[in-house]
Amino acid sequence: MYAVVKTGGKQLKVVVGETVSVELLDAAPGAVVTLPALAVNDGENMLVGDDAAKATVTAEVLGHGKADKVMIFKLKKRKGYKRTRGHRQNLTLLKVTDIAIAGAKKAAKAVDESVVEKPAVKKAAAKKDEAAAEPAAKKVAAPKAETEAKPAAKKPAAAKKPAAPKADAADTKPAAAKKPAVKKTTKPAPSAE
Repeated sequence: MYAVVKTGGKQLKVVVGETVSVELLDAAPGAVVTLPALAVNDGENMLVGDDAAKATVTAEVLGHGKADKVMIFKLKKRKGYKRTRGHRQNLTLLKVTDIAIAGAKKAAKAVDESVVEKPAVKKAAAKKDEAAAEPAAKKVAAPKAETEAKPAAKKPAAAKKPAAPKADAADTKPAAAKKPAVKKTTKPAPSAE
């Protein structure tokens, strides 16, 4: 079972017993916090949207700390401008203790009711069973009779002549009216003597 939670403007996939670091939360070490769930997967069903909003993810605050330093370097070429700054993000270390789904039994029952076969599905299944019960000899004999009858019924296809190409406006002009392609000549490079 896992859940996708939102905290600090970010989304994070969490599992029970996992230790994760998130943006700084206003909670003392040892306190229990609840995180809003965006999606929950219990192994069989995936809950999202309003269904996932009913789920709660609880976690215990283990402590606070800082992330690794990130260097910010600004440079404008040929202007003499250089700036170097560093940043360490404040973090909270959480241990996920529980992922609870409110009304999980109700959701499971609703899924079971939607799977119930409809009468049209039962009729289609019965027809398949009847077709399977027919002897194999009848099935084999019927296609042979159809294949023997088909060649006699078919007429040979007449060879079609290709369609005459359509005349373009350029093709209708006499050959003398067309201008020949002009060749460009290049001058030889001057020698360096």
